[in-house]
Amino acid sequence: MLVGSQPPSPFSSPEHIPEDLGNLPDARHLEQLSQLQVDQLGRRSPIYHARIIHYDFLSKEHQLITSLSSSILSSDILAYLKSEVWLLDFPLVLTVTKVSFDAISAKGYVCPLGYRNLKPEYLLVLADQDLSEAEQAELITSASLLLQYQSLYLHYCDQQTEIQLLEQVIHRVGHQLRNPLGLIALYAESLCLELSSSRLQPQATSIRETVQDVLNHLTELIYCGKGSQLRSMPHDLRSLITESLRELEPMLQRKGIQVRYPDTSVELRMDRLQMKQVFDNLLRNAIDYSPEGSTIAIHWQPFQGEVLIQITDQGVGIATTDLQKIFQPFYSQRPGGTGLGLTIAKKIVLDHQGHLWAQTAAAGGAQFSITLPLTRESPCPS
Repeated sequence: MLVGSQPPSPFSSPEHIPEDLGNLPDARHLEQLSQLQVDQLGRRSPIYHARIIHYDFLSKEHQLITSLSSSILSSDILAYLKSEVWLLDFPLVLTVTKVSFDAISAKGYVCPLGYRNLKPEYLLVLADQDLSEAEQAELITSASLLLQYQSLYLHYCDQQTEIQLLEQVIHRVGHQLRNPLGLIALYAESLCLELSSSRLQPQATSIRETVQDVLNHLTELIYCGKGSQLRSMPHDLRSLITESLRELEPMLQRKGIQVRYPDTSVELRMDRLQMKQVFDNLLRNAIDYSPEGSTIAIHWQPFQGEVLIQITDQGVGIATTDLQKIFQPFYSQRPGGTGLGLTIAKKIVLDHQGHLWAQTAAAGGAQFSITLPLTRESPCPS
């Protein structure tokens, strides 16, 4: 049974979700931002030189970025700064420490960004005079911005690696199953022709149709592994979920389960077919693990350029040991399950620049949460 409602749902996520995942950075952007930061600092009196040492995740090496003012420094001074003999201790990250130089008369200030592979990452400036507390605070602000952007870049690299792994799994499974299924379909078609007047003809037809359905789903599965082929258009979230619920109505009635969800909706830019596959999978899981006569709650709430969608059942919840495994390929606790449903769902959500994670709800039961970018238009009316 479907019941429209609008219960409150606090926006909560186990990790920071960037507001606009559609414009993720790459290594070039990170270097450009770092260069912009040091150039701006190098032109800000009394500072006359700035440099950043940061760890590059692709080359696995520390990189040096200096301000344009490097040209006014002698080669001896540049070599002295590069030697880091002046860096006698390891200050706390995002704190400003005054540096005493043996070979330079300038005032030096260093702000550590972190320590990787036993080497420091830092922002260093040279000034003609002591920096005020406000000027030192600006150094910390600049360093914080670089750290945030670096964290976003690392998150992007991890996400791309995960997407590539899921694509490989989907293509491998799809192509391995396609050939034997095609052969079965061919034999089933021959049987239908041979048994056209036999009492076994309905069984042969059922085999042919079932195999064709499996092949169609397999084609969709392979298609879902190609994120670059998303057919994204603005769609109404509520209508998409109600469509999935209508198809699952027999399962809901059989267990006497009610579903509650908001009366209002939002508009999302998405591939309707693929996102429906996500909701079909999550809702089917919720029904399977819900006790008879219970309620499944669906919430969604816009927040800072994206929407949080939560599907919560009243089952036994998810064991802590399973939380990190349920999205892995071929991991399933359901008898006869392939262990690919949640893997594919997460792959689709990632392709849409979103996130999908699971947790046990505060009141018990499993809770699956999705974040997806909102379209720039205003929310759809109910």
